[in-house]
Amino acid sequence: MTWTWTPLMVGLAIACGFFAVGLIILLIYRSTLTMHEDEALYLDEASAHMQQEQTELLVKVNRLTVPVWVFGAGFGVFLLVLAGMFIYQGLNAVQ
Repeated sequence: MTWTWTPLMVGLAIACGFFAVGLIILLIYRSTLTMHEDEALYLDEASAHMQQEQTELLVKVNRLTVPVWVFGAGFGVFLLVLAGMFIYQGLNAVQ
């Protein structure tokens, strides 16, 4: 059985690759942000700037949640559609 790449399948593979690369970049960026996160409780005024830095860091990490979900869902959808097209092509080749 021979697999043929139609132009639609090539476009889907490129879109899937775009979402995969975007997801990987976002996950690497988020992991570098959380690497500097501390689990500490700041009680005095001397460490107030450290608490402010942690708060800003958490805001950045929480801001990345939606793009990570979008790129992850996009990658999953394009991958499933591409796999479905390969399966459909394989089933039609058997007949």
